Amino acid sequence: MTEHEVTGISVGEFETIPQILASSESLQVAFVLLIIGLVIIGIVYRKFSYWVSSQKFNYARPHSSRFVRKAVLPFFAIALVSSINVYIQTAELFEVEIEDGLGGAEKFAKILNSINILVIGWTISHLIPIALTKRDKSILEREDYEQWNNMRGFTDDDNLFYKCFKWIPPKTTPYDMKDDEFQKHVQTEDGLKFLEKYHTSRGLPIGSYDKLVDEPFEEWKKSERVKYEKYYKNCIDGTNQTGQKLKPGTTPDEIYPIDVWREQKRQNNYEPLIPNSRPPGYARKQKEGVPKSAKQVLPIGIFVATVLGVVTWWGVDLVVLATATGGLALGIGLALKETMENYFAYIMIKKDKVIKEGDRVTLPSGYTGLVFKITPRITYVRHGLNESLAIIPTKQIVSEEIINFTKEFKLVPSIIEVGVSYLNDPVQVEAILMKIGKRAMKEVKDGQGNHLARQKRCPYLDEHKPSCGCDKEIHVEVGDPVVRFNNFNDSSLDFALRVFVRDYGSQFKMKSEMRTIMYQEFKDYDIRIPWPIRTVYQGDEKREAEEIGKFDKIRDQVVKEYGSKDTEGSAEEG
Repeated sequence: MTEHEVTGISVGEFETIPQILASSESLQVAFVLLIIGLVIIGIVYRKFSYWVSSQKFNYARPHSSRFVRKAVLPFFAIALVSSINVYIQTAELFEVEIEDGLGGAEKFAKILNSINILVIGWTISHLIPIALTKRDKSILEREDYEQWNNMRGFTDDDNLFYKCFKWIPPKTTPYDMKDDEFQKHVQTEDGLKFLEKYHTSRGLPIGSYDKLVDEPFEEWKKSERVKYEKYYKNCIDGTNQTGQKLKPGTTPDEIYPIDVWREQKRQNNYEPLIPNSRPPGYARKQKEGVPKSAKQVLPIGIFVATVLGVVTWWGVDLVVLATATGGLALGIGLALKETMENYFAYIMIKKDKVIKEGDRVTLPSGYTGLVFKITPRITYVRHGLNESLAIIPTKQIVSEEIINFTKEFKLVPSIIEVGVSYLNDPVQVEAILMKIGKRAMKEVKDGQGNHLARQKRCPYLDEHKPSCGCDKEIHVEVGDPVVRFNNFNDSSLDFALRVFVRDYGSQFKMKSEMRTIMYQEFKDYDIRIPWPIRTVYQGDEKREAEEIGKFDKIRDQVVKEYGSKDTEGSAEEG
């Protein structure tokens, strides 16, 4: 592009601004005062914002606090600009006329109005996300209330649920309960508590709840705010893990605002939060690497649109401006090609949920491990034994073949293979292995008391308790454990016992527990696991057969109860 072409680019009415400023010393003074005033307002606003961030109001009402901080600056800025505009218009400081017909006063008024428009655009661009965030937090608050309702109260709300609701027993005898048993329970307080927790064999609760207050949701909100105020007080007076008095407004944050406090409780199954139980900045650290949401990008879009509107109002040709900056944008785009590919891959991963932290995957290189962290640039995969860490570009997850052992798998087989002596009856062994599998399905649980095995019916339902979820979201037929007689080995009869568990990681605990149960049962029924030897047998086979035969009667009882039969829903390989 030649020098003549560059100088020929129209900048609209901006080229008349120096002429206006040069027309009057008083105008120049007013313009300087405007700049100084805006700088002073910015400094005062910074001090004011810091002061607000250190007040309890900022923690107890974070959305209102953010609204005030964002609204104060533009209010005073608009007041200053408008005051100078009035002064300029009334003082008659202009002596020049502009070629387009507008006087100097009108032209300078347009400058000041442009500043006001930009300030208003900046304000709106920041207030709208605050309002949207407040709406989202209100939705989450309602979901927390529903969870509180389902849990019949949280552990730290002083029995609030039963102050808001009263359980009403059913008028008729519940399904699969006898009339005399029901009437006996209805007449005692302990019996009523039993009935309230009672679930039918179909997993359904009985009775209903009547409201004791007009607005249980409002009562719950008040209770949560009281709990937060107690948390805040314990933070600032030193009643916490370290005994130190935490300071509001510090960076990184030592005290959670109420919205973050609720989020942390949600992540910890609504257990009470202990002040200073996490390092400073813990909540912010959790969100590192997360790409900005639409609400966070929205202010930039609104303000850019405002700037473009003002520029157009001043007569600048946007087409020419876009052409002039297009080459620069293309160069930057090529330089950031890899970065942008990784960033958009990250957005796709989060949107489509193709993979998430905690999934067990195998990379194209053959490396197998757990996804430790996904960022917009790189992804960390940690080896299952914590001995190494693979670092790969995030785009590799969507552009190459990644094997995921975890995603959407609600059925993972936990298989135990075992060999028994040729002197044991295979039919009896199959029955005992079936018993072992059924015991494991009922007895093996995680730390929260949930069964690891996937099954058609949760064992808790037989105890009239709510299902732990082991019988939910099963899209194939799953019934009894599967026992298979696999092979006649050199020194043993080889069997396999298979139980399906809820996820990949659960199979390891299930295998360990099944081996323990198997050892106990084999010992009780004298099922022998032969030594892996290849020597000529010189034992007393008749004597061993007589010893084993002593247990035939009790083993036959196991065959009658657990013996091989066509079990409905026994999952097999396809």
